[in-house]
Amino acid sequence: MKTTSIKTIPLLLIGATIGGALTIAPGVLAERLIPTLITDEEPPPGLPLEELREITEVMLRIERDYVDPIEREDLIQNAIGGMLSGLDPHSSYIVPDGMKNLQEQTRGEFGGLGIEVGMEDNGYVKVVAPIDDTPAFRAGMKAGDLIVRLDGKSVRGLTLTEAVNKMRGKPGTIIVLTVVRQGLDAPIDVKIKRDIIQITSVRARTLEPGYGYVRISAFQTRTANNLIQSVNRLQEESEDGLNGLILDLRNNPGGVLKAGVDVADAFLESGTIVYTEGRRDDAKLRFNADSTDVIDGKPLVVLVNGGSASASEIVAGALKDHRRAVIIGEPTFGKGSVQTILQTEGNAALKLTTARYYTPSGNSIQAQGIVPDIISGQVQITRASQEGLARLREADLAGHLESDNEDEGEGEDEGAQEGEGVDEGADEGAGEDEGGIDDILGESSDEDAQGDDAGSEGDSEGDSEGEENETQVSSLAEDDFTLYEALNLLKGLHILNNRPVNL
Repeated sequence: MKTTSIKTIPLLLIGATIGGALTIAPGVLAERLIPTLITDEEPPPGLPLEELREITEVMLRIERDYVDPIEREDLIQNAIGGMLSGLDPHSSYIVPDGMKNLQEQTRGEFGGLGIEVGMEDNGYVKVVAPIDDTPAFRAGMKAGDLIVRLDGKSVRGLTLTEAVNKMRGKPGTIIVLTVVRQGLDAPIDVKIKRDIIQITSVRARTLEPGYGYVRISAFQTRTANNLIQSVNRLQEESEDGLNGLILDLRNNPGGVLKAGVDVADAFLESGTIVYTEGRRDDAKLRFNADSTDVIDGKPLVVLVNGGSASASEIVAGALKDHRRAVIIGEPTFGKGSVQTILQTEGNAALKLTTARYYTPSGNSIQAQGIVPDIISGQVQITRASQEGLARLREADLAGHLESDNEDEGEGEDEGAQEGEGVDEGADEGAGEDEGGIDDILGESSDEDAQGDDAGSEGDSEGDSEGEENETQVSSLAEDDFTLYEALNLLKGLHILNNRPVNL
């Protein structure tokens, strides 16, 4: 197995669903860009000539007898796409325009709606996760939504790329998505105005003095650097530095693998972050931490849910296995396979599943996900409770790769409260009310007012400050109870780590 320093990792992505990186959002793929399919290797013996003749005959009959004229190029592309899509949900054929879209998305800017989608066997398009601060997010699209019509026309019969292209369009134009949502008796129409999608993958603020919050919505090439800059800013804003940090990966479908590895490395000083296993030697890689902890070992809490996929799972799995963080939320998506981008001479490419990836303890995430240390249900304080909606997970995708863990129900790492190997339970976890995150991040960081006389009683400024903090905590509990729980846990860990030792 090759050991790869994280500073020399080639461009890798990780996709949460079929065509993830080709859709309207950056998916997590663990993809490697290979220049061409033409190699010096000998072709496998015994090419299936009879089968190839049959394919040729079918193509000729379609050209001759099909009710409408059809281009041969379209037939060939459809045939190639069928070969790949029949393998698993993440292998696919990338047309030349799709390669352009892929490159745009890894840069974090593209036109569209702002959702990660995949194609179901029934021909409908399923939402993996909406991306923060995008038109789809603001319109209320949810993970697990099934898109059945685009502007009144059925999506059945379209390829995933064709459906995505119809959802793309000139900024400012309107598209109506007809959506089937679990828990609703009838489809709903969601009107969305297209826009240029510029994903700010890292946002941060101080929740309370000494306690920081960082939200990563996708893993892009600059994410790790932006994370470190944000944490350093939070350190400077706190008079005595940070006492602890919350890292929010909820509804993060993935992105560039190197960014995920670098984010995990920002909190680890040594040890394995993730490794991959495949049939070929070049699919066997190991990524190790080799930097310093950006918060110097202070308590860390990571938030995940069913929309956290691939690179998010790599980060959560590494931090959990090394006991560096407490994971709170709900079981993650469970996408643990690696895709390689193989370019063809015709400027198209194949996205082919070539390996599985494993957490440091040797557990496969595939179709199982990361089970949090603390399962946090969907709770809303002072609001009407709603029936939890089942989330789409890797195990729900038709044709998904099976986990190769020896026991599907196990996979625990010793020393962790829960292991990565337990299928998602009925408990619907944190992050369903993502509007609370926007409310939190939309506020500027609080500059705590300091009274002129710290010892004076009845100081109106000090009283006002206390009331303001109390109001913010109350609002946090209403808007995002899981984040509220995480903040309280962080405070407890800080107290525990700094308690006096009796000798």
